[in-house]
Amino acid sequence: QVQLVESGGGLVQAGGSLRLSCAASGSIFSVSHVGWYRQAPGKQRELVAKIRSSYTVNYADSVKGRFTISRDNAKRTVSLEMNNLKPEDTAVYYCNLYRTGYDYWGQGTQVTVSS
Repeated sequence: QVQLVESGGGLVQAGGSLRLSCAASGSIFSVSHVGWYRQAPGKQRELVAKIRSSYTVNYADSVKGRFTISRDNAKRTVSLEMNNLKPEDTAVYYCNLYRTGYDYWGQGTQVTVSS
């Protein structure tokens, strides 16, 4: 069983920065893909960024150039560096560890950007 724990959320003014971290337990981290998703009130959960086991990355158009995803297999962590935050980035951010055959989610961390 894998557990994912997100941290780093909080309240920040528009234009500010936050760094989210996702720590994973278990031994499958290095062979897994990891995604960051977010869900704003009244909206569907959406993909923000993902990094594959090969270190290939993808970003949602809305965060390109502002967010950076990275991973440290030795520490079993994935980070999401968020710069130039906007009020529309306000959401609960979730970490997702997956590959064919499994799909794990963290409990989420709140990010609130004030205007």
